Amino acid sequence: MKNIRDYTLEELENELLSLGEKKFRAKQIFAWIYRGVTSFEEMTDLSKDLIEKLKQNYIIDCIFLDNFQKSKDGTIKYLFKLTDEHKIESVLMKYKYGYTACVSNQIGCKMGCNFCASAKIGFVRNLTPGEIVGQILKMEEQSGEKISNVVFMGIGEPFDNYENVMKAVRLINDPKGLNIGARHISISTCGLVDGIERFSNENIQCNLCISLHSSRDEVRSDMMPINKKYNIAEVIDACKKYIDKTNRRITFEYALVDGVNDSKEDALHLAKLLHGMLCHVNLIPVNKIKDGKYEKSSVEKMMAFRDLLNDKGIVATIRRELGSDISAACGQLVRDEKSRLN
Repeated sequence: MKNIRDYTLEELENELLSLGEKKFRAKQIFAWIYRGVTSFEEMTDLSKDLIEKLKQNYIIDCIFLDNFQKSKDGTIKYLFKLTDEHKIESVLMKYKYGYTACVSNQIGCKMGCNFCASAKIGFVRNLTPGEIVGQILKMEEQSGEKISNVVFMGIGEPFDNYENVMKAVRLINDPKGLNIGARHISISTCGLVDGIERFSNENIQCNLCISLHSSRDEVRSDMMPINKKYNIAEVIDACKKYIDKTNRRITFEYALVDGVNDSKEDALHLAKLLHGMLCHVNLIPVNKIKDGKYEKSSVEKMMAFRDLLNDKGIVATIRRELGSDISAACGQLVRDEKSRLN
């Protein structure tokens, strides 16, 4: 059975024509999908015959709420079950400007970053566009809140699932879909250079975030095996080309690890690497994971690192830590509750 949430409006129009139905029916169905309905019977302006055709050919709900936890800071972590019984986690965060959904795009991850719990649980498969968008719809349904921002920073590497992620982005952005502005969508990559190059040609104003975490190849290769394929020089070159082509600022994510990448020398080296680029550095306290070897930097070290970057003309901020008490913070999401630290 095909998942009807996987289709763009144009694709859905073609599907309806193939069923012998009028093209305009696709707009009706598409509108119902993004109202969060979970059955075709809820589409009250469709004929019984069309509803039967849809039931015979498609499913509408492909993601189910298995469990959720709420943090003392208001963050909600969701455990979702998919139709093949695999599970993923997603997070809903509250900010002054509204609610942000952190979505997963894969079941597991291939990248092997050793500060990330998702990398330790093995890769199963890519999520479909409908499964990605479904996370947002389910979070809105459970919380009763309208989501205004989406970040692809959950389980998986977005540019390793490029086609499905970009299709999900279009559905999220579509005025007839979730209608979330492109500038309110952020995609985080560990530095797949070919993906960065493709993304620069998408002509969509989403935010690009690069997980950098060190300005030295030997350190970054130890933290992130992908650096052995795409080293820092190659990643930075791709980023500069992206900025030149799009005139959009890049966010570099930098997880501060005590005694590994948080010294004054590290800050100076990073400032030199990023000098002259249209960018922002998001400093992240590294979070504890099961069997993890890293400890977060002290608050004093983080502030000194930030201040030195700012003094050198690199705009840097320290990310507010949300959901760490329920293992919902950066790098802590898994696809199996048995892999949980606590």
